[in-house]
Amino acid sequence: MSEGAGNTVRSDIAVVVPAFDEAESLPELVERIAAAIDAMGRTWEVWIVDDGSADGTFAVVERLAQDRPQVHGLSFGRNFGKAAALAAGFEAASAELVVTMDADLQDDPAEIPHLVAKLEEGWDLVSGWKQDRQDSFIKNNTSKIFNWFTSRMCGLKLHDFNCGLKIYRRQVTERVKLYGEMHRYVPALAHLDGFRVAELPVRHAARKYGSTKYGMARFINGFLDLLTVYFLHARRTSPLHFFGRGGMTFLGAGGAISLYFLAWWLMGHGLRVRPVLVLGLVFIIVGFQFISLGLIAELVVSGRHPETAYRIARRV
Repeated sequence: MSEGAGNTVRSDIAVVVPAFDEAESLPELVERIAAAIDAMGRTWEVWIVDDGSADGTFAVVERLAQDRPQVHGLSFGRNFGKAAALAAGFEAASAELVVTMDADLQDDPAEIPHLVAKLEEGWDLVSGWKQDRQDSFIKNNTSKIFNWFTSRMCGLKLHDFNCGLKIYRRQVTERVKLYGEMHRYVPALAHLDGFRVAELPVRHAARKYGSTKYGMARFINGFLDLLTVYFLHARRTSPLHFFGRGGMTFLGAGGAISLYFLAWWLMGHGLRVRPVLVLGLVFIIVGFQFISLGLIAELVVSGRHPETAYRIARRV
């Protein structure tokens, strides 16, 4: 049972399931979760977060909760997105180990014992890797591009950042802050906060019920959120370094162009307005703007509490 439900007994494993119009799949999903974790001899709880569904998803959750005391539900008044659903589930879950999975039965609950075993090797977060992905050609290939960019920008080599099937230690779910569409970057956020992140190949099934929620808007938003993660986490301790490098590059290029024309004028040649000369002046202005923006960002960062800038991984 769950502390979040008003009890004092903490479960071994909590499963957080964001659900948006997934009423048909939930009964089978809960049965398969129960079978997988009961076979391990562990206690468990399931938190199904209804993200503003219109198909009676929460009514199904209420029926499941009547049959099984381990099942709990949260319901949003409207669709807030997967990141918000995960954040709500993380806050409600009481267990030391937290598993996340999608509600559409494409993630296999039978993988939970494998994820637990991998986590207990000493990792803080284990992310699933859908090697044989049962999705459309466009979705598969845009995901490959997304994962390639994310790996290089965040310094964490994973094949599948956005796999819904993951397992976390409680301190990770308490530390990582999710909003917008940041759910795609939980492994990157955890890695940048100093947690140990691993990957495990998992099975992936074709969608059995309902329809996909994927769209090109999510692909575009994903890359915009990646820039946010990179700046706020990888460079947040010194924004001036981030903006200052760009500013110095523009100042250097603009200064070189301006010095060339200055030397040309000092040698007695006539000086008239040329596109390259204008470009040099624009570079100088942009360079000063970048550096000014970095200084303003430094003022913002300096107002943060020092403890938010680092995480102590071990203590003796």
